[in-house]
Amino acid sequence: MITPPDRTPLPRTFFDRPVLEVAPDLLGRVLVRTTPDGPIAVRLTEVEAYDGPNDPGSHAYRGHTPRNDVMFGPPGHVYVYFTYGMWFCMNLVCGPEGTASAVLLRAGEIVEGAELARKRRLSARYDRELAKGPARLATALGVDRALDGTDACAVGETPLRIVTGTPVPSDQVRSGPRTGVAGEGGNGDAHPWRYWVANDPTVSPYRAHVPRRRSS
Repeated sequence: MITPPDRTPLPRTFFDRPVLEVAPDLLGRVLVRTTPDGPIAVRLTEVEAYDGPNDPGSHAYRGHTPRNDVMFGPPGHVYVYFTYGMWFCMNLVCGPEGTASAVLLRAGEIVEGAELARKRRLSARYDRELAKGPARLATALGVDRALDGTDACAVGETPLRIVTGTPVPSDQVRSGPRTGVAGEGGNGDAHPWRYWVANDPTVSPYRAHVPRRRSS
């Protein structure tokens, strides 16, 4: 018999820790998205850590801007950004207020509301592909910039909440280079800060950063 995941909300203290502690501990946790059509829940299977001003791959590396404002706020809030002019990606803020570290939610398994996720992800051939990648995960859950700053630890009604789930045993956690990060931040030896569940079919494939060619 499979034990259902624990739906107890994670406390803010869970996120008020160094990002490299929080990131692997998020694997197996469940993010619940409440929509007018019903709830959608995703079990996290892949994440990436970004360590603010200490990390050249972080959006906060060069300081505080209107775009990354949420990263400098309290832990446990949702940071949503728009990328490549077409996709949204979702992060959870970590560490003490002002440190600007966050964990990018890269992939997961839809464990509730799959029929709603399928309507948003019409190109997915299988359910394991519904949230396989950060933009796909955000799309499947209907996440956009309107949810930037949402308190995922809030008590009461909230459009996004992170709950206990079923933590992944440490011997099933893998780590390696972050995907598609340019420059010094993409140095896998210095930043092996992508964490995933071993042999999970929802984990996205690793892709190194490929510089864009300039048009002539």
